[in-house]
Amino acid sequence: MRGRKQDSGDELNICKQFGCAVRQRRMALGLTQEELAARSGLHRTYIGDIERGARNIALKNVVKIAVSLETTLVEFVAAELTDF
Repeated sequence: MRGRKQDSGDELNICKQFGCAVRQRRMALGLTQEELAARSGLHRTYIGDIERGARNIALKNVVKIAVSLETTLVEFVAAELTDF
C-alpha cells in the first residue's frame, strides 16, 4: 500500500510481549477476558486482540489495563516487559 508505514518487527514484538504479560497477569488473578474488560471499561474482543498482540494500544488504555490488573503501569512494565 502506498503511504502506509509497515510495522517493524520490534513494534510487533512489543505488542506480543505486552499481550502475553496481560494474559499471564489476568489468569494469575483468576479473571476472564470479560471480567478484565468490565474492570477496564474496554470491550472483551479488544482485550482478546491485545492478548494476541494484534493491537498497538494507546497509553491511556495501557494504564486502564494495569490498574484493572491491580498494579501500576510502572510496576507492570518493570515486572513483565524486562526482556524488551
